[in-house]
Amino acid sequence: MRKKSLLRRWLPHPVVSVLCGLVWLMLNHSIASSDIIMAILIALIIPKLSAPFIARTPNIYWGPTIHLFFTVLWDIVVFNFIVAKLVLGPKRNLEPIWFRIPLETKHEQVNSLLAMIITTTPGTVSAGIDQERGDILVHALNTEDPDAEIKLIKQRYEQPLIQIFSAQTGVNQ
Repeated sequence: MRKKSLLRRWLPHPVVSVLCGLVWLMLNHSIASSDIIMAILIALIIPKLSAPFIARTPNIYWGPTIHLFFTVLWDIVVFNFIVAKLVLGPKRNLEPIWFRIPLETKHEQVNSLLAMIITTTPGTVSAGIDQERGDILVHALNTEDPDAEIKLIKQRYEQPLIQIFSAQTGVNQ
């Protein structure tokens, strides 16, 4: 078994440590020395205590992750306006439809996050992931062309997720 470095023993999950410390300071609305010392202690203790429960953390690429974050954030804002206009307008303009998005990979994090992004984006809801069948069932509030919607979702969300997690694509995974 490989021996952990001193840094890894003290900070098993550095991002969690930073987040815990920052959250403590924000909750206290203070940067007094006592609060900073407490934030450092919390940043060291919480991740150390939670390390056994985090079995493995995937290696991710941060460039595509940040780009995907802002893409999803932009889409949420824009689609909120589109959905509001649809819902407040005449109901006859709505064309709700169910369709399936074929998955490019069997990578669980990629597929779970794709389903979550679909559900988070206004106007679409993922109803379920079928790993055996290799698709996600999606309900869209208004879609005239399901194939175009599938292509958009795959291009804007699935491909970046595959890059982020370096997931293998294709049938034999």
